[in-house]
Amino acid sequence: MGSARRTRRQVLILAGTAGLWGGILAGCGQGGGGGGAGGGRQGRSGREGETLFIAGFQWGPPRHFNPLGQSTAWPCNQNAMQLVYETLLRFNLLDGSLQPGLGKELQTPDENTFVIPLQDGTAWQDGEPLTAHDVVFTFELAKRHTELSYASFWDYVEKVEATDDRTVTVTLGREPYNPALVKNSLATTFILPRHIWEPREAEGKPMGEHENLDPVGSGPYQVESYNQQQISLKRFDDYWGQQVMGGLPKPTYIVHPIFKGNQDGDLRFERGGVDVMQQFTPQIWKMWEDKKLPVSTWYKEPPYHVPGGMPMLVINTLRKGLDNPLVRRALAFSINYADIADKAMSRYSEPANSSLILPVGAEEKYFNKENVEANGWRYDPDEAVRILEEEVGATKESDGVYVLPDGTRLGPYTAQTPTGWTDWQAALRIVAANAKAVGFDIRTEFPQAPNVTSSVQAGDFDLACWSVAATSAATPWQRFRDVLDHRGVAEPGKPAFWNYGRFEDPNVAALLDKAAGADESELPALYTELDTIFMKNAPMIPLMYRPLEFFEFHESNWTNFPSDDNPYAPPMFQGAGVTWLYQIRRISESD
Repeated sequence: MGSARRTRRQVLILAGTAGLWGGILAGCGQGGGGGGAGGGRQGRSGREGETLFIAGFQWGPPRHFNPLGQSTAWPCNQNAMQLVYETLLRFNLLDGSLQPGLGKELQTPDENTFVIPLQDGTAWQDGEPLTAHDVVFTFELAKRHTELSYASFWDYVEKVEATDDRTVTVTLGREPYNPALVKNSLATTFILPRHIWEPREAEGKPMGEHENLDPVGSGPYQVESYNQQQISLKRFDDYWGQQVMGGLPKPTYIVHPIFKGNQDGDLRFERGGVDVMQQFTPQIWKMWEDKKLPVSTWYKEPPYHVPGGMPMLVINTLRKGLDNPLVRRALAFSINYADIADKAMSRYSEPANSSLILPVGAEEKYFNKENVEANGWRYDPDEAVRILEEEVGATKESDGVYVLPDGTRLGPYTAQTPTGWTDWQAALRIVAANAKAVGFDIRTEFPQAPNVTSSVQAGDFDLACWSVAATSAATPWQRFRDVLDHRGVAEPGKPAFWNYGRFEDPNVAALLDKAAGADESELPALYTELDTIFMKNAPMIPLMYRPLEFFEFHESNWTNFPSDDNPYAPPMFQGAGVTWLYQIRRISESD
């Protein structure tokens, strides 16, 4: 999944882990207040004053720091904040650009070749130079070890070469040809030191099983200590990127307290013991409007966050009744999207459109409002009834549920999402109530997350609230693939990793392949065609918009976080978001 929720949900499986690190030193405290509620704003003193407290990524005891493994501790899990390990390029949520990382730029001498010259002076934290050979080794690891998370890179790449010590050349494959997905891999794959990982590979055990307890990366921080309560990083003052970034990041230390749930984190954040975090906090605006705390998000007004994800009502298109696209469209017209945005998403979302393209940010240039108005849906229960009665020929029984002409009753259907995912649970309850008012029989169910994952992937469900691709260098193409493409999707009973509802349309594959290799001038028309297929068939229904990552900050110790009024960096922790670490300032230095 590529949504903002991914970080927490991936690590939920850490729950119950033995206290492996119990007793190991705790480098910092848990973060005191930053001068008191109401904005005393004197800043913390001593070591805590030099520390940035961050939360919302680690939800269980850290077990290992292997970026090739499963359940890797923050910040060493792939596509996490680039503090220890770094990527060649960095994705910017706001404009869709790929900004420099270890690489200076992405050169495209022809349509089949990417050339990435490395920044001057790149080096590992143990003093060894970071060269193009490290980059080649990192990507070729996934060719030899296909269980690694970025192994699909090789579906679209013919070869990766070190043209010289400082230059990487990537030759794309022609079948399938998909430069956007390759760019996404270049912006999300952590580069590893060959001199450390090559001997480990020679040991012969799976690459994900090395604990890597003393990680050596190329980034501006090193893991200093960890235990069951927190992970502490210390700034690496010999960081190679000082000239490129204009200096070192401002916090000497970064500490991630590990909370049991959102409520604990919210309370610590409100008290100024967490400076910046990524977690769902209901009605956060009350912290500054009612409590007058120095708290903010990207926007001061709804939706408060920049949209980056689109949770879906996934429909099993093989279920009787739900296999009819008109029935699915009637269901889409029955849902009150404004109510979901207001009540389930705590006003952090605009009411969702029927398009698979986000109407803001990097994808906005592809959003076709006229097509949505002509072929999409909106909350209109009367139109839902009209479709069912006039276009489908359904009749309503005495219990208020429609029955199709072939005798198929529109329910009971079960709508599920994991227990504890409170915003998604609330959204499904609204869906069920709205649909019942029209004439569907939908009941909600909230099993444990692993059970929902298994049933959704296997196609063993009626309806589910679930994720598809979030904003990246490969969207909206990847989101269209996730929703519409039947190629590579396992038969029901076996796990699928996209198109969970097993939708099929004969025109999708050719359009997706053409879009994958199209130039910018061709893409709006191609995405409009794909969006039209989506809206006429409604195999999934967008329920809300979510941020790529929640970005909430408390300026009682640190200030000058980026915002819509001060947009010097995107509101991200991954990708290009690392740049704000170099621009924040201590309160004591600002006043």
